[in-house]
Formats: sequence, structure tokens, C-alpha cells
Amino acid sequence: MNPMWITTRDAATGPVLGIVGDLDYTTVGELRERLTTLTLRPGQRLVLDLARLTFCDSSGITALIAARNHADALHADIALAAVPAHTLRVLRMVGLDQIFPLHPDSDAATRP
Repeated sequence: MNPMWITTRDAATGPVLGIVGDLDYTTVGELRERLTTLTLRPGQRLVLDLARLTFCDSSGITALIAARNHADALHADIALAAVPAHTLRVLRMVGLDQIFPLHPDSDAATRP
């Protein structure tokens, strides 16, 4: 198991969270907690940059859905950037590629 940490930066479209390491049942609490303290205004886009994500289990997938619901509740958008192939496969299998806008990298995801 790899530890997980989250980087944060602001873009013109809204906050960008970089998830680094394993997003699993032992680490999802950190993402959920970060979301509750995140300043996200209506019309902004929350970008989850997964370029350095090494593993994502079902708890991690659930946390991504929770992030989407959080953004939606605040009348904001969400996008996933640089989704690793192993995670993209799961998203496609369960149809979540239809509800998450997917971008090749965070630069593309933060273009207005």
C-alpha cells in the first residue's frame, strides 16, 4: 500500500486537487475531509488530477462520486484529469465515464 496525499492549486476555473498515491479504504477519509474545507463557488469547476494516482479501489470510486455530489450541491462542475488506464477501465465498466468529464491532463481540464 502506498500512502496518499493531496496537492491543491487554484486555476482560473476553480480548484485543482492532485491525488497522489493510493485512493483506497484507508485513505478516502482524507479526500472527503478536504472536500468539506474546499472553497468552491457556483459555476466553478473542481478538477481532480489523477496523474499520480497509483491505485483506486471501490472506496476510492465512491469518494470520486462523493466529490461529484459535493460539487453538484454547490452548483459547480467537476472533471477528472489524467485518469490512469487501470482506473479508467473501471470507470468505463460501471458507466461513470458518462457522468464525469474526462480530460487528458489538468491543463485541458482547466480551460474555460
